[in-house]
Amino acid sequence: MSVSQPQTPESLKAEILKLVREYYATAFGSSPFIPGETPIPYAGRVFDDDELACLVEAGLDFWLTSGRFADRFEHDFARFCGIRYAMLVNSGSSANLAALSCLTSPKLGERQLRPGDEVITLATGFPTTVNPIVQNQLVPVFVDVDLSTYNLDVTQLEAAYTERTRAIMVAHTLGNPFDLDAVTSFAKRRNLWLIEDCCDAVGATYKGKTVGTFGDLSTVSFYPAHHITMGEGGCVLTDNTVLKTLVESFRDWGRDCWCDPGKEDTCGKRFGWKIGDLPEGYDHKYIYTHIGYNLKLTDMQAAVGVAQLQKLPAFIAARRQNFANLYEGLKDLEEFFVLPKATEGSEPSW
Repeated sequence: MSVSQPQTPESLKAEILKLVREYYATAFGSSPFIPGETPIPYAGRVFDDDELACLVEAGLDFWLTSGRFADRFEHDFARFCGIRYAMLVNSGSSANLAALSCLTSPKLGERQLRPGDEVITLATGFPTTVNPIVQNQLVPVFVDVDLSTYNLDVTQLEAAYTERTRAIMVAHTLGNPFDLDAVTSFAKRRNLWLIEDCCDAVGATYKGKTVGTFGDLSTVSFYPAHHITMGEGGCVLTDNTVLKTLVESFRDWGRDCWCDPGKEDTCGKRFGWKIGDLPEGYDHKYIYTHIGYNLKLTDMQAAVGVAQLQKLPAFIAARRQNFANLYEGLKDLEEFFVLPKATEGSEPSW
């Protein structure tokens, strides 16, 4: 008579994940499309058993804050975008808040944004592109849109500039890149920070280069209506190591330490700092040099993102095809609608 071997955690996990995939097939299996009856949502989550399995696997780990799935997503998403750093946060709105707030850090010296400084932004868009400007006691200066692209009218930039202008924070409307040649040239000439709000534009390119890689910082949203989702979630992108550290500080309570969770003494002198009026040797892990927030997301959300990221190229292609179909169907109604045109030199990710 054979005696069954006791199951290990790994064998139990494999069995659970197999059942999860079976559950997906039963609970979420596709149903036939009936023209005129089946509702077609304008947007929403698109997933399969991979997302469900990753979500459950992260739940079985029971590492409730950002962990291995978050690390993997940050690495893979940065590589997809062609940029050095991706820092996950709990929403696209939080990404905007962290990106702009980090520019108020005294560590930036003469380039620090101070109360009363002006930030050029778009007159039509989502409120959380503008909210961080106001929250940081900065002054939004609104520029109108070019109706043909729905984007920033770059001919108005010079008129919007004053001696108090310090930054530009603008979204790529509906996934259509704004004129990045004009905006980046203006920002460099005037020595302005540039934040690209890419919450609608993941995967869009301008002259062959991915949006989000032109500015000093850029932001992304992973809300269900966007290109990929974690339910809630967002990300800040940058190539600048100093800005990366500052974003992480504002995201993580304002702490000065940059150790990963569960790690210590990354700097090699945890008890060797002298900051402000604190006594020399005060534990660097518990020094807070900014008025920060807690904007982290859970590893369970990141796990969904890891699975979604594998589908992103296909999602982008499908969105472009959907746009082409809608445009073709509406083009004879241009007396009633202003249909958007792709910015010259761009490939939008609608």
